Formats: sequence, C-alpha cells, structure tokens
Amino acid sequence: MKIAVLGGTGKEGSGLALRWANAGHDVIIGSRDAEKARRVAEELNLVLGNGRISGADNANAARAAEVVVLTVPYAAHRDTLTSVKDALQGKILIDVTVPINPTDFTRVMVPPGGSASKEAQAILGDGAKVVTAFQNISAAHLKKLDAAIDCDVLVCGNDEAAKQVGMQLVADAGMKAWDAGPLDNAVVVEGLTPILLGINKRHKIKGAGIRITG
Repeated sequence: MKIAVLGGTGKEGSGLALRWANAGHDVIIGSRDAEKARRVAEELNLVLGNGRISGADNANAARAAEVVVLTVPYAAHRDTLTSVKDALQGKILIDVTVPINPTDFTRVMVPPGGSASKEAQAILGDGAKVVTAFQNISAAHLKKLDAAIDCDVLVCGNDEAAKQVGMQLVADAGMKAWDAGPLDNAVVVEGLTPILLGINKRHKIKGAGIRITG
C-alpha cells in the first residue's frame, strides 16, 4: 500500500513509517513543513538502504496515499484533520492520537467528543473510515528493526473492512493486533496511554505496553 503518515516527523510517526517501509510499503512522511518531511524521509531511507519513504506537506501526502495515519499531538488534531478533510474522503484514517492531560500526563483525559478518534470521525464525516490503533506502543521500540516488540495493539473501528486493514498494518509493523470492537471503545484504548506513562514514571521503566492473555 501507499501510506501517508501525517505528523510523521515525530518519534511515533517516523518509527511506524520505518517499519512499514521495511515491510515493503511505500510511505509518505507528512508535515506542515514539507522540507522537514523530506529531510526526515532521507534520514529514514539511509537506515533502510532504499528509497521507499518520501516527504511532503500534509495535504499532498494525504492526497497521494491509499491509507492515512495521523500521529500528531492532540492539540493539532482538529486543525490537521480540517486541513486534509477533502483528501481523506473515500479513504481509511488510522488515528494514533492520544488526548494528554496538560497538567498531569499520567491522568486520563476524555475529550469533549468522547475520544480523539470519535472526534476525527465527526470532523471527517461518513466519507472517511476512522480506525484507532497504536496508541499504547512506545516510540522507543519502533526504530529497533532487529528487535521484536513484545506488546499487543488494540484496534477499534465501525467499518469491519477498514479495521482489517488497520490490523494488517499492525502485523506488518511486527506486532499482534486484537479487534477491540467499535469506535466507541477508542476512549478506553486512548485512556490506557496515560496509565502506561504513569507506570513508566512510578516504576522507572521505559516503554510499558500491554499484552492480551488467555
């Protein structure tokens, strides 16, 4: 697939881009600053030893892709989606965004729309299919291509076919995906991130994740 990662110059986005390109996908790093996106793409291509990753501004990246992944901070969530709304019609959006409490990053914050992913669906309308995934994966794990990621990924969405695409991309990134139900459940998936950050802080560890057992 051709995948655009909006906000792909950050740690999470660039890590996912690297893993998908390593799995054989063509990836476009998207950013408000096209030159920065191209610079990060070149750095990632040096790691890969090929040219599967390119860079562009968010709008052009979204237009060129089959699947769009959003990895921006919550503060930029609405503005970014509004700017690419037309380009996302008829496409799948995988939303990785987590609302973070500005006064305490270890305390769960539920946004006005119920979750970032539900807000994304409301902004984009029925023309786009929103899937939530990857919120609980530490960016520290993603760029270690020779190491397995010992974490599972919960995937939510209302469209079953779109959710299956999201789950396939989880597998392509080297992780195990679990169908976590409809988009209403995204509030729980997103809320796990500040809990994991709190575990990292209190227990002085890095990259806590989740595993589904049984």
